[in-house]
Amino acid sequence: MAIWLNKDSKVIVQGMTGATGMKHTKLMLGDGTSVVGGVNPRKAGQTVDFDGTEVPVFGTVKEAIEKTGANVSVIFVPEKFTKDAVVEAIDAEIPLAVVITEGIAVHDSASFWAYAGKKGNKTRIIGPNCPGIITPGQSNVGIIPGDITKPGRIGLVSKSGTLTYQMMYELRDIGFSTAVGIGGDPIIGTTHIDALAAFQDDPDTDLIVMIGEIGGDAEERAAAFIKENVTKPVVGYVAGFTAPEGKTMGHAGAIVSGSSGTAQAKKEALEAAGVKVGKTPTETAKLAREILSA
Repeated sequence: MAIWLNKDSKVIVQGMTGATGMKHTKLMLGDGTSVVGGVNPRKAGQTVDFDGTEVPVFGTVKEAIEKTGANVSVIFVPEKFTKDAVVEAIDAEIPLAVVITEGIAVHDSASFWAYAGKKGNKTRIIGPNCPGIITPGQSNVGIIPGDITKPGRIGLVSKSGTLTYQMMYELRDIGFSTAVGIGGDPIIGTTHIDALAAFQDDPDTDLIVMIGEIGGDAEERAAAFIKENVTKPVVGYVAGFTAPEGKTMGHAGAIVSGSSGTAQAKKEALEAAGVKVGKTPTETAKLAREILSA
């Protein structure tokens, strides 16, 4: 079992023929991902050879779905075109759209997020500005290195890409059911709460690791959800304890205003919900290890 992505997922790549899309399509195929097509209106009808694997290019997402049965799209198009790409994926009703692109205007993210809701939320959006999602040993969609962990029984949801990778590596001997990088922009599609609910319902996830960071109140809301709805053990880490007030730190959403959104406030909210919170990623991994070995 896994959440949202498995060995049967058929993936298309919007922006596959660009430099970034080409690079990561090759890596995804190397990890065993079933990449069944790319989308580029200017190169429709062509095929791209990835070390002997021929991947066709379609003119639209709708055509790609009709011809291949694709149920996941990963989006690598430049930020000024991302909104149109996501809207196209939503119109085609693809079940999962993973938006890797960073630097998207908040207004554009708000627009396509609202559009997905208007269309009945038939398309789950992960991102934008995220590393993607991986179910080790089955499928990898995005830019997460596929060789740093193995299949296992930990579920991971994280705002930070690099901390996603570090946590996967720290706990590589135990392994992961699915790891989801949700992104750190002010407006994102899939949230901590969405992933927590899915991991709670996944019979093959025994423990959940949740990585947050300063800014906003997503972690406090997740803490309230955990308290009411999650029975599995949750271990947390909040990045940004030493961040200066009023500064944007790395992610667009990681800004502290007064006492709101601080790492300490988030840590206290999570601990009040029964979550064990580490002071460093390594300590967080150690807490997870202790719970699973108890």
